Amino acid sequence: MKVQGLKVGLWSVWLSGSLLIALSIYSTQRLPSIKDQIHQFQSSDGPSVTIFCVPKSFVGSVGARQVLAVRSWLALSPDVKVVLFGTDPSLLSVAAAIGSRVSVEPSIDFTFLGSPFFHSMMARAQASASDISVLIDPEIVLLPDFMSALRFSHKLDQDWFLIANSPNISHFPFVLDENEQWLHENGKLAKLKKLQAFLNQKGQWFRCSERILMAWNNGGLPLHSGVLPPFLYGKGVHNQWLVNEALASDYRFVFDASNAISSFYLDDLVGWPNQARKNNVTTEVRESHWEWEIAGNSLLGGLYGSLYFHGAKFSRKLGKLVRCDGRFLFVDERENVSYSSQDQGISSLWDGGISRSWRENRRMKRGEQMKLLNRTVEDCFFRELSELTQPLPLPSLKFSLESLLSIVADKDRTVVLAIAGNNYQEMLMSWVCRLRHLSITNFVVSALDDEIYKFSVLQGLPVFRESMAPSNISYDDCHFGTKCFQRVTKVKSRLVLRILKMGYNVLLSDVDVYWFKDPLPHLRSFGPAVLAAQSDEYKEKGPINLPRRLNSGFYFARSDNATIAAMEKVVKHAMASALSEQPSFYDVLCGEGGANRLGDNMCVEPETNLTIHFLDRNLFPNGAYHGLWEKANVKGSCKHKGCIILHNNWISGMKKKLERQSSSGLWEYDVFTRMCLQKWHNSEREFIF
Repeated sequence: MKVQGLKVGLWSVWLSGSLLIALSIYSTQRLPSIKDQIHQFQSSDGPSVTIFCVPKSFVGSVGARQVLAVRSWLALSPDVKVVLFGTDPSLLSVAAAIGSRVSVEPSIDFTFLGSPFFHSMMARAQASASDISVLIDPEIVLLPDFMSALRFSHKLDQDWFLIANSPNISHFPFVLDENEQWLHENGKLAKLKKLQAFLNQKGQWFRCSERILMAWNNGGLPLHSGVLPPFLYGKGVHNQWLVNEALASDYRFVFDASNAISSFYLDDLVGWPNQARKNNVTTEVRESHWEWEIAGNSLLGGLYGSLYFHGAKFSRKLGKLVRCDGRFLFVDERENVSYSSQDQGISSLWDGGISRSWRENRRMKRGEQMKLLNRTVEDCFFRELSELTQPLPLPSLKFSLESLLSIVADKDRTVVLAIAGNNYQEMLMSWVCRLRHLSITNFVVSALDDEIYKFSVLQGLPVFRESMAPSNISYDDCHFGTKCFQRVTKVKSRLVLRILKMGYNVLLSDVDVYWFKDPLPHLRSFGPAVLAAQSDEYKEKGPINLPRRLNSGFYFARSDNATIAAMEKVVKHAMASALSEQPSFYDVLCGEGGANRLGDNMCVEPETNLTIHFLDRNLFPNGAYHGLWEKANVKGSCKHKGCIILHNNWISGMKKKLERQSSSGLWEYDVFTRMCLQKWHNSEREFIF
């Protein structure tokens, strides 16, 4: 019985062991592969990072250098993603070729010449969900120790803001292969120390170079206390302004990491086989941008320092991060001492000095100190800032109406015309932002005074100064029926006539017209010798072409003989009238008392044979039709009706008009940050006008 019991026990053990082995094999097969586990381990090893940049077109040698830079960023870690700001088609092709970790972001604010606004870029970067955001020149190549510096910074017990300069290299005898490893020209693996040694020996440092990078941790304190002005990226002194404000605001520990990371930018890619076509990225040379782009960017970019730097604060509490024997140290240049931060935070350094209780310190040799100082960016920042403490006059801008039309008009030679005075600043920008969201770029702005002209220039709008404009345009006393309104409206018809005679079709739109979608496809359907205009009739039933019901704040006019001849009659009649131009439009085109009416929605001017078509009010409602502005959900009600536009008229006073539009959800501009509202932008502000 004992023997039999022992056999049963052994069989039980054997069966149990076999079952466990089978379960282990089954479980192992269900687990991810070793490679997947390693990748998962790498992905969780450190902070997530998003790198933002504004590349030029990916063509020629510039495109090749930018591709190399982007690939070097992705090689840092699986936790790195890249966002390319821009609208050039080559960005999409490059992003698709390189991989899913590269995306294109076209919805930041640009000038009409295509230059991105720095404040819009920064707002997008600060809204990132990643642990760290990096803003970098698109040609700066990063080596692996950059990620080490970010990991080190991420462990600091203070919010921080890092800046760094990069050296120039005429030739870099290493290649980044398809496995994201740096190799010697002979194909052997290159160690990081070898790469660093080459940069230290051959790199040329330009202390005032604009090719810098900035990085900061997200989710903490803001970078600075002020509102970032509308600088053009790559023009003016936006980097200097931001660093100075970050220091003056004292929210974050700001330090220069030029001596702690390995980065560079190349003169060219001579001797780099296959680098210009990595990942099937095409880099053929094509024609550069218009001369307008170059001249316009230089002109606009030079305005900002003089406008925003006077009264700025100055500070020199810029920390220095260096790398020594593979370790990161903060440097106190005043005492020629470096300190390790292993055992306590950087609050003492932030306050202006480094605590003596830090565990490790060492004296730097004079030669070593000078070598580090040659890489700093601080002196350059403060020297340029000190030169901009006095406001400078705005230069004379030279964009004429003729030159702007040649740039912005679409392929059908059609332009959208807006006319605004300084009393309509915010309304103009909300209108512009809406058109930008609809990807409508063929608009031009006529400035009625110097103030709105300068404002529009700083916002990057295609604007010209209208010489025929009246003076003394009141902020809140230029609404329908006032003398100011009468003077302003008469400028509109004269300007439209001028543009028509230059061979361009014109869609005139007041800036208090909200566009739900592009109206031009619908308006073009009426064909030649037809002027399509909004009806101002407020009754919901009956004819919409009754006397004085033509709204001259939204109409489409073609550049044909009939339209030009009819507009000449309107202008002549308005100049002789004591009223606004709106009654002249109706009395000339439809006849006094509606003598030229045709049916319920048209008129025909008998001498020119121009047809005037009053637009369907369900598609083009005025401010009194169906009480749309009083609806609880204005946007939803309009979309249900099929609105193409909605006019914010039939209300008296600028303040009331602004309040009505901003409270309705049909507002597209943040008056505080001076940016168009985006999906990533905080649009929950309370607007106070």
